[in-house]
This record gives sequence, C-alpha cells and structure tokens, in this order.
Amino acid sequence: MVRIEIYGLQHPEKLKLMTLVPIVKETAVAEGFLPVTKEEMEARGIGQLDFVYVVGDAYVDHPSFGHAIISRLLEAHGYTVGIISQPDWKDGQSINVFGRPRLAFLVSAGNMDSMVNHYFVSKKRRPGDAYTPGGEAGKRPDRASIVYGNLIRRMYRDVPVIIGGVEASLRRLAHYDYWSDSFRRSLLLDAQADLISYGMGEHSIVEIADALDSGIDVRDITFVAGTVYKTKDISGIYDSLVLPSYEEMKEEPAKYAESFGLQYQNTDPFTGKYLIEGYPNGVYVVQNPPALPLTMEEMDEVYGLPYRYNYHPSYEEKGGVPAITEVKFSLTSNRGCFGGCNFCALTFHQGRTVQVRSHASILKEAERMVREPDFKGYIHDVGGPTANFRHPSCEKQMHAGVCKDRQCLFPSSCKNLTVDHSDYLELLRKLRAVEGVKKVFIRSGIRFDYLLADKEDTFFRELVEHHVSGQLKVAPEHISDAVLEKMGKPKQEVYGRFVKKYGKINEQLGKKQFLVPYFMSSHPGSTLKEAVELAEYLRDLGYMPEQVQDFYPTPSTVSTVMYYTGIDPRDGKKVYVCRNPHEKAMQRALIQYRNPKNYALVHEALRKAGREDLIGFGKKCLIRPGRENGVVSDRRAPEPGRAGTTRQGAGPQGTGKKRNSRQGAEQPGPEKQGVSSRKKKTIRNIHQKKK
Repeated sequence: MVRIEIYGLQHPEKLKLMTLVPIVKETAVAEGFLPVTKEEMEARGIGQLDFVYVVGDAYVDHPSFGHAIISRLLEAHGYTVGIISQPDWKDGQSINVFGRPRLAFLVSAGNMDSMVNHYFVSKKRRPGDAYTPGGEAGKRPDRASIVYGNLIRRMYRDVPVIIGGVEASLRRLAHYDYWSDSFRRSLLLDAQADLISYGMGEHSIVEIADALDSGIDVRDITFVAGTVYKTKDISGIYDSLVLPSYEEMKEEPAKYAESFGLQYQNTDPFTGKYLIEGYPNGVYVVQNPPALPLTMEEMDEVYGLPYRYNYHPSYEEKGGVPAITEVKFSLTSNRGCFGGCNFCALTFHQGRTVQVRSHASILKEAERMVREPDFKGYIHDVGGPTANFRHPSCEKQMHAGVCKDRQCLFPSSCKNLTVDHSDYLELLRKLRAVEGVKKVFIRSGIRFDYLLADKEDTFFRELVEHHVSGQLKVAPEHISDAVLEKMGKPKQEVYGRFVKKYGKINEQLGKKQFLVPYFMSSHPGSTLKEAVELAEYLRDLGYMPEQVQDFYPTPSTVSTVMYYTGIDPRDGKKVYVCRNPHEKAMQRALIQYRNPKNYALVHEALRKAGREDLIGFGKKCLIRPGRENGVVSDRRAPEPGRAGTTRQGAGPQGTGKKRNSRQGAEQPGPEKQGVSSRKKKTIRNIHQKKK
C-alpha cells in the first residue's frame, strides 16, 4: 500500500476559506507485480512506460507464462513494462490504460492459440477458459493477436506493434486455418503489426528493444534473428529461399506442401535460411533465421528473474486463475524437443535443440517452493516438452545444427544419438533430498523409445520406484505402423517392448503401477481399417480410454499440412485424410466401442470396414448383434477373458485422469467396467476383475 498526497479541498462546504491542504489517498499496489493500472504505474514513479504488453491471458507472474518471461526480461534490461490483460476488444479505450508507450506495444494472444483455447476439435465452444480469472469463457476474442493488433493500430497509428506468443509464432507465414477451413495470410499482415517475434523470444525481444531505444525506426529493424517483417525491397537479402507466393499456394494446395517442406528444413538457427513469401502489390513477408538457443547460463537468468509465482491479487475475488494450479508446484527443467512428432508444433516454436537449466537454478526454485504456505511436500513435475531430454541429441547440434533431412528418433534412433539419463537422474535425486519434499513426480511426457535406447536401466528403475504416482502417462498414439509412420512415431513393437519392461520392473520392485496410454483417432493415414485395428488392440488389452483425442489440425504442423493438402510434405506422396465428420465420429467411437452410446456408430464402422466378424457373441467380437427377429439383444460388448484389465507382463494398463494437456479432447468416457456403482471409483477398483 502506498500513500499519495493529492492537494484538494478538505472542507468543500466552507468554500470561503479556500484552503488547500493535503488529502492523503491510499492506493492499493500489488507488491512486486508489474503495473496493471495507471495508478500503479504512477505509484512507481513512472511517467511513461517503455512498453505496454497487451495479452489475452490473465496476468500471471510465473515463468510458465510467456508474458511474464518477456516483461520481466525487459525489466531486467532497464525497460519499464505495464500489462493490459484481456482488454475489451470492442472498446478502443481499453488500450488506453497507460497512454502511449515510449517504444512499442507488445501483443500476445496468450499461452495458447486463441482458437484452440476457444474450440474443441469439433468446433464446439469450450465452456471455460483456464487462463481467465474464475475460469470464465469469452474474455478474449477469436484470433486475439489480429484483433488486438488492429485495435491498437486504430488508436495509435504510428506506435510500433510487435506480436509474439505461440499464436503468432505458428501463423508467421501463410497457413491453413482449420476453424474457417481456409488458407490465410501471414498474421503479420492481418494484424497490421510491424514485427513478429517468433519462438520463445528472449533474444529477439531484447535486441528489438535496444534497437528502438537507440532511435532506429521499426521499419529498419530487419536484422534481428527470430523475427518476421514485411518489405517491398528484397534485393539486399542474401542466402535466402523464395517460397511459393501466397496466391500460388491459395490456388494450388500442393504448393503449400512444397513451401512447408522448405520451412520445416529451415527451423534451425545454425543452418536456417531467410525465407521470402510473396503477396500481391509487391509486398513480401520475410522470415529471418531462428534466434540462437539459450545457453544454460541464459536459461538460469530467465528463470531466476523476480517472479511472484502467482496470479495478480486483483483476481482473488473471482477465485484466481485456474491455470496456475498445474504449474505452481512444477519445475521447468528444459525446453525444445528432438522427438519430432508430426502433429506437434514444437519444432516451429521452441525448436529441436534442447536447452536446459542448471541443477543449482532448479534446486533454488524448489527450495523457494517448499516455503510456500500451501506446499504439501509434493513436486508435481520436473520436465518440459519431453521430461527425459536433458541435453541436445548429439554433439554436433550446438555448432552445426540439427539434420535437415532426418529425425533423431524416427523411424529409429540415429546412430549419432547421445542417450544418457545420468544428468536427469542426478537432478531428481537432489530434488528428493530437499528438506520438505516428500515426493517428486514426473508428469511431463516420457519418450519411451529414448528410454529403451539407454543401455543402463538405472533411470528406468528409479522412475518406477520414486516418480510415478500410481500411473504413468505415455503416448503411443496408435498401434498401426502405417499411421505411426505418418505421425513420426516409433513402430508398435517399440511400445510393446516398453510395456513389458515397465511391467517387469514393477514386478521386481513389488509395485502395481499402471500405464495410461493415449491414442489418437482420424490422424492422416488412418482409415476405418486402421481404426478397427486400434479397437482390437484395446479389446485385447481390456482397456477403454476415458477420453478420446481426435486429431486437431493446428497451424504449422506436418500433420496439418497433410490434412489440408492430402500430401506428405516430407516426400510429396499422397496421404489418405479423414475429413468427413461422420467418419471421424466412427473412428472415435471405435476407440470407445464398449460405450452403449457409440453402438450405432461402431456397428456402421465395422460394416463399412468389412469386419462383420467382429459383430457377434465370440470372445473376439467388439459388439453384439442389434435388433434381430424383432428382439433387441444385449448390446454390451463381451468381456475378453472376463478381465477388466489385461496386463502385459506385469505392467498393468489403466484408466487415468483427464488429459488436459491434449488439446481438443472432449468426449466423455464410458462407464468404468467391473466397478460396483456403490464403490468409490479409485484406480484400484477400476482395475479389479469383474466378478
């Protein structure tokens, strides 16, 4: 709380005295947070902010939120920043909270693409928003980066607008937009912005700030790595690739597949070229090569900034911001991923080069965490995009870059792959030893093919012994090798070996811990034939997923390009694409074939796939026949081997909690089989054999 003296009339009823005396007015200031109101700005003695950050999320001062990292980093470099969170996009004055910034407006849609945030894969509206106070929906517009950019441009025509965040990063060049089923221009043009800072943005935002501060016009800031700009003169750009123009790609989708293939080969900061995309009227959008990955020292600096590790206190009356729950007691160990899954956009945003924090930095954050009053002794996660990646995939990456024409783990592990869990193992041991810590869990994804490639079993054993909370989530995604190849995932036999080994280690340790596998329906390459194969696998496993992840075509993924063009951009070959909503529903229903609500869809799918042999009363049948001779038979599927759970080796498979991180999952799970309605639905009860 600060006290501001404002001169005014102490007793206005006695106007004849006209005595000006100081009136003390108390103004609430959120201690340690960046200003969100003009009063808070003035209370800090700031007359004009250098940057105003407009963001579609609530203001959460935690390093898991992009706006917190960028604003704190600018502050550490001597710049002042204010936050305008979730402004009313229908009111231009909502951008005027702080007035005109000295250098620029910064814009981000938030931690998620605003369209993914708003819609299920079915294009139905999500009922809530975890990044808004109270979880309330509707506090940001669709295509928030574009709307905010245009709102600012209406109010301040000559102030630079720099857009960042995952939405802008993945839409930085022309792209397919699933929600409108159309091919759209670079977001830079639609948002009327001056620059896009793509990727994580720490290097580029500081360089942009310094350039603006030195008096360089924003139109001349064309030299910063990790940025996209527009120009009409490309004569001075060397070492570049001219991509098919926007008009060419819009007219011929195969040209987009060609363009994306070139983009995908130029996502590395060491080997990436300047990419030039033409538009009508002589306009070009130019993507500079990516910014260099952060060193360990730079990662430590970023995560050591003075965050408050919580949402702004003004949100308390609405119950806070739900998204903080998942990260408050979690630790970020790394960023970047060389896994290369085709349906994942990480290659285009964080890159394939893994960057890590030091043990000292992570331990310091853990010790701070322990002192939190609501910490119960459990660290929820230590990881990143892939938990068990703690170093680049090979030695040459940090000076020669990643390979353009091959992946580190697909279709099998590269001979140059460095497989070593020792550093991660040592880190976890140190965290377990921190006073006040009872248990350290790993909830980020574990790349099981990388785990199996390790000749040492020490990490695998300690993972099972110390870091699994009764169930380990893994993502085989499918069981058909034809579909897995389009996904960029390892063959089914690799997952089978992992399951057996996980079961064997559990048995040796005297534990009964479950695997929670996640599967995806209707990915490009998946026909009804492959969907039925997945259903048969689940039948033999005795496992029915609670949720189904339908493929979600988000911008800038290899799989989305397949979905839109019907072409694999990696080799130019045609791919089967399930675009029909009814067929997608059938593929999804097959994964949950035991749910009575799905009976008609499953029945239709089996007939269309020519698999009527799976309709009947045998042990291998998925469903029983329907109306026959005027009598409706019991439509529930027969239980394979009477088992509610099939265990491969000693590694039980189980149902799990909702897969919140899987964007687009919306289908309610089937009734848990073999569980009395009067029993508490614990993980053990779910896996009891049906009596």
